[in-house]
Order: sequence, then C-alpha cells, then structure tokens
Amino acid sequence: MTLKIVKNKSEKSACRLFVGTSGYSYTEWADAGFYPSGTKSGKMLPLYARHFPVTELNYTWYQMPRAEAIERQRKLAPPGFLFAAKLTRTLTHEIDPHNWPGQALRYRNGVSPLMQAGQLLAVLIQLPPSFTRTPPNRKHLAALLDKLYGMPLAIEFRHRSWATDSVFAELRRRKVTLVSVDEPDLPGLFPALDVVTNPDLFYVRFHGRNARNWRSGNMQHQFDYNYSDEQLHEWAEEKIKSMSRQANRGVLFFNNHVRAQAPENAGRMVGLLKEKGFAVECANVQSYT
Repeated sequence: MTLKIVKNKSEKSACRLFVGTSGYSYTEWADAGFYPSGTKSGKMLPLYARHFPVTELNYTWYQMPRAEAIERQRKLAPPGFLFAAKLTRTLTHEIDPHNWPGQALRYRNGVSPLMQAGQLLAVLIQLPPSFTRTPPNRKHLAALLDKLYGMPLAIEFRHRSWATDSVFAELRRRKVTLVSVDEPDLPGLFPALDVVTNPDLFYVRFHGRNARNWRSGNMQHQFDYNYSDEQLHEWAEEKIKSMSRQANRGVLFFNNHVRAQAPENAGRMVGLLKEKGFAVECANVQSYT
C-alpha cells in the first residue's frame, strides 16, 4: 500500500512544467502595463524573464537566425532560461524545392548557440493549414525531419488530415514532439489532443478561440482572445494532467498576444497549476534583483 501511494504522488510531481508566451517583443505590452511605459524592444527580454522561464522566438520564422545575433539575445536572459525557436518560413510555408536543404543547414548553424548552451527547448516546425497530408507533403516533412535530426523537434500541424494514429506512431519512432493546440473548433483545423509522442517533452500552444476572426488575415483580430478561468481549469484537469503522466517536461505557450492577454493568461495558468500540485518552473530573477 505504501508503494502505491508513493507512485501516485511521484506521477503528479515528476513532470516539470514551463509556462510562457509566444514571443515577448510587443510594444503594445508596454501600453497594456506588462512592461514599463516606453520600454524598447531590445530591453524587453530581461524584463520578460522576471516573470517566465521560457519563450518562443517569433522572428526566426520571418528571417533566418544568425548565430551572433542569437548569442547576444541568449546573454540577455538569466542562466537556465529556455527558448523554443520557430523554424524559418522558407522551410515550412515558402518551400524552395531546390534550396531548402541548404537553408536547413543555415538554420541549424544559426541556433547553434542555444544548442551548445543547453537552452534550446525545441525547434517549432509550424506548418500552415494548406499543408495537408498528401504524398508530396509527407515526403518533404520526412526529409526535413531527417535534415534536422539531432535537434529537439516539435511539430504543429494546422490541418486535421494529420490527426491519425500512423502519424503519431512515426513521430514516436523519431522522438519528435506533437504540438497540442487550443484554437477555434472550425472545419479542417487540427483538433485539441492530449497525445504525447515524445517522453522528453510535451508542448501546448494556446492560440485563443476567436472563431469569428480566425481567418480574417489580421493577427490583431485572429489572436484577440482572453481565456476564462474555467477554460484554463479544464485544460489543467484534463489534458495537462494526462500529458504530464507521459512526459518528463511540458511547455505551455500562450499566443493570444493582443493587449498583453498572453502574459496575463500565462500568469493565471501558472497559479492554477501550482494550486493543483503540478511542478511548475519559476523564473530566475537573481540576475535582475
């Protein structure tokens, strides 16, 4: 009986959870009060790191990362701070069939400072809704995963056609993390799942549920959403609890950045998870006090 009690307790506390936001450099967050008024983008990361131990790098989707720039950015955060870096769009959205292998190598070299410092939590392979499960797309994704082998990889599918057991099995074989998503329940979108394909990491992205503006083409409208306590509680009690029993670490990112709703919602989620007994990592603020 004693052994059973110890096992149940360890199951709840063994998985370390990291909570943060998708990006941190938003001037509107200063207007909303998360950063001091007038804070420049270059000064935001140290302030962000007072609150959260992890962030997603957005700009690496728009442009190829350079090692020297990544190293400067890395040094702005305290020791142990973690980064998830989006894969550049020329490898996922605007694919050049002839040049993409070279671009994959450039990306690997660009984020190498994070790899070497042990601060790269994951490379986020964010695929567009148009990337359906067709033979050519399956072939490209398999080749891309091969090219990025050895890096911590996480895949966010946006189309429902990828939500199949055979896909999950292949990700498990490769130890690639399937990204769970919270987004509007609209036709064709990838569903919210608690499937864990990598015991080293589960990964959740909260995009908001603004169904009316999801396909507006305007990010300020698409990601304008404020999660209720009830919705956060539902995730914690159901999917996060389930995934925590299957992985050593988990990361939760809020992408509803409009009017600084993401850091506010992330903070509430941290408090909720702590109340429920989850092992939530805190920000390291020693360097800034």
